[in-house]
Amino acid sequence: MDLAFAQEARLLDERERRFAHELTYGTNRLRGRLDHLLALRLHRGFDEVDPELIDILRLGAYQVLHMEVPDYAAVSQAVELAPAHAAGLVNAVLRAIGRRGENPEDFPLPESDLAAWLETWGSHPRWLVDRWLSCYPADDVKELVRLNNLQPPLTLFPLASVPEEAVRTLTENGIVAHVVGRGTRCVELAAGSDVARALAVLPAIVQDPGASLVVEYAAPPNDGWVADLCAAPGGKSLALAARGSRVLAADRSERRMSLLRENVARTGLAVAGVVARAERPPLASAPLVLLDVPCTGTGTLRRHPDARWRLGPGDPAALAVVQDCILEGGVSTVPTGGLLVYSTCTLEPEENQERVDAFLLRHPDFRLEPPDTVDPTHLDADGRLAVLPWRTGFDGAFAARLRRIAG
Repeated sequence: MDLAFAQEARLLDERERRFAHELTYGTNRLRGRLDHLLALRLHRGFDEVDPELIDILRLGAYQVLHMEVPDYAAVSQAVELAPAHAAGLVNAVLRAIGRRGENPEDFPLPESDLAAWLETWGSHPRWLVDRWLSCYPADDVKELVRLNNLQPPLTLFPLASVPEEAVRTLTENGIVAHVVGRGTRCVELAAGSDVARALAVLPAIVQDPGASLVVEYAAPPNDGWVADLCAAPGGKSLALAARGSRVLAADRSERRMSLLRENVARTGLAVAGVVARAERPPLASAPLVLLDVPCTGTGTLRRHPDARWRLGPGDPAALAVVQDCILEGGVSTVPTGGLLVYSTCTLEPEENQERVDAFLLRHPDFRLEPPDTVDPTHLDADGRLAVLPWRTGFDGAFAARLRRIAG
């Protein structure tokens, strides 16, 4: 959705772009809540209505309930978008929603049916809610769902200065920001800040503090080099290069590698890029290999609200197979004494802890070796990075730092 929006929104002026962004991302965030309200008023059954008409109703309902758009204008626009035969239905449903609003009485009670409340009011797929409730305490899941339905903060990782200096630079250029802290090097911009202008005055990349902690956790040797084998769009490669590492960045996608090259050209950092699959690494050996593997991304759903609706119950297990293949490819490039760092942005155990445990069973010549560069509050009992949104307010992130102790 991010790429599609960027391509379409470039034709709009700033005011129209902000409106379109709020409408697109907001409707996706609260789709489950909107669908519940719509289903109460679609007497012929929600599943029997044409999907395109459902989308029109969702967009109209979001404007009525959550945007500063007069009800009559939102309803009128939705009616214009609808097929002629459905205009009356759209008008009646949206006007009913406007009159009733988001009345808590129309939703399950969290005290008696928490899963149903998180599915409807919380706007998350039921399979994902059930999964999280089986893995984490109920209060943590409630907070995770709440955070996922908020607009995320805009944070930068400064490439050439400490956070305090970065804030001073931004302030001198009229951009309000503050240091995030909590063991990260990120700074947070005030809501509504112009990120392009911020990047023009400060050498930096847009990066969530959770993702930045993966680089801190990797802790590459000074003046060493790193093979980042799932690199695009390049945030971690650039952060590693800013710390002094020489980086070989590889990714299987030519389109995504073009984004990395754009970022490298903008920052001028020493990152060499190549299109290659991590399962078949484009090098024989590297002192540190980073595998930021494809995953379900359930730790970043607040930034990618459409992802929760694209994922399915079988995806964690399916991606675990891919992740194992990438691990086996990456391990072939790690010499004795070298490091392998496995990372994800998911919260699902079979993509995180279980993948590392299975790897160590297959490879007894590796051991976990946590660094001393990360605040222990971000580590689990075994020393693996475990950034949990409900504890930190950051995106979710996981990493395991593995040392090869024998050839």
